[in-house]
Amino acid sequence: MSRIIIPIIFAIVSLSSFAQNDVKEDSIILKKIYDTSLLNGKSYSWLDYLSNQIGGRLSGSVNAQLAVEWGEKELKTLGIDKVWLQSVMVPKWTRGVTEFAYIETEPGVTTNVPICALGGSVPTPIGGIKASIIEVKGLEELSALGKEQIEGKLVFYNRPMQADLIETFRAYGGCVDQRYSGAAEAAKYGATGVIVRSMNLRLDDFPHTGAMSYGNLKDADKIPAVAISTNGADLLSSMLKLNPKIKFHINMNCRTWKDVKSYNVIGEIIGSEFPNEYMVVGGHLDSWDLGDGSHDDGAGVVQSMEVLRIFKEIGYKPKRSIRVVLFMNEENGLRGGKKYAEVAKNKGENHVFALESDAGGFTPRGFSFDCDDANFNMIEGWKPLFEPYLVHYFAKGGSGADIGPLKKDGIVLAGLRPDSQRYFDYHHAKNDTFDAVNKRELELGAATMTSLMYLFDKYGVK
Repeated sequence: MSRIIIPIIFAIVSLSSFAQNDVKEDSIILKKIYDTSLLNGKSYSWLDYLSNQIGGRLSGSVNAQLAVEWGEKELKTLGIDKVWLQSVMVPKWTRGVTEFAYIETEPGVTTNVPICALGGSVPTPIGGIKASIIEVKGLEELSALGKEQIEGKLVFYNRPMQADLIETFRAYGGCVDQRYSGAAEAAKYGATGVIVRSMNLRLDDFPHTGAMSYGNLKDADKIPAVAISTNGADLLSSMLKLNPKIKFHINMNCRTWKDVKSYNVIGEIIGSEFPNEYMVVGGHLDSWDLGDGSHDDGAGVVQSMEVLRIFKEIGYKPKRSIRVVLFMNEENGLRGGKKYAEVAKNKGENHVFALESDAGGFTPRGFSFDCDDANFNMIEGWKPLFEPYLVHYFAKGGSGADIGPLKKDGIVLAGLRPDSQRYFDYHHAKNDTFDAVNKRELELGAATMTSLMYLFDKYGVK
């Protein structure tokens, strides 16, 4: 019996010693990663150029093409193994001149309010539209009101984000159907247009745009759709209570064009041991046009580029092939993410891990993972490595829109989860600008992403 026990004890001690050595080595590597990002990072200067020299990057725009060219050029300066452009057809929608709206309490007595067209909306007729308003809290109220009460009016969707939800993305998800499907549903009842309360937890004067859909409506049945600022929404609601006969005027001249060619920008470091196992890190290069898209998603773009730069800087040679992908057209079509997954499938590429940053450049809190229990159990074992950097949140859940199309058995998908309490103050609005991003928070996020990529590269997936 003792002859059996002694080798077992020796094996356990050896494994324990090996595990301790791994933890020590991993801690040293993570420290190098964080030091490099905080002391010698490029993410902030990259974002400065992307935001202030190029600006908003709506799919199909000149700025989007300039961003593609910039991304390709910067990745080539890193000296990585491959950089290429992957063509993809994307929608092209233009806002036109600044939208205009006012509330009319009686002929000649008006109050201007901040609005913006929702992405993909049709324009108003020349000279705009003016109509009475009917306020609802959600799509489900329309059928109860019926065509008799809605026809010829502007439907005002005024369900706010639920402020008592700590997870702000849940609050966003609880009311974004008004923006996305509101016009299609209201048109069925003869509405002349829709006004949607901005998806924002703060009271301010910034209207927030975003994608909307007309579903299967014929062109002739499509109606204009605008977002109104949260202050504007509260004012309109209060005025309606005092006088239900007030009218609302909207004027905008947005336009949808034919699809145009654009590109995903891809850079790769070829794996030293498993070159046919691919790991992806990315964000989306396109943005809405009201601001310069610094948080959504310039931050994710430069953080993802920084992952490859940090690996080169510290001399780390990945075992697996690591790609950074700057996806095009997440905001109003997801064409870039779908195209990347389609090409990967057609080529038979084996993607084992993908990480996306698309929740702003705020302080990193952790990650959410779309994976099985075996992989999540392995991931939870890495939490102590991140705790010195105050990164504690590891949970099963969603990952990222652009990497979602890669989902298959055996792949782990992850999303960086920064502090989200301020994110929707800026999301899709004019104030999503470079000055809203904190340099240190951005760099901490880049280091946190690099650290996770390192651990998955070293240990693989289950």
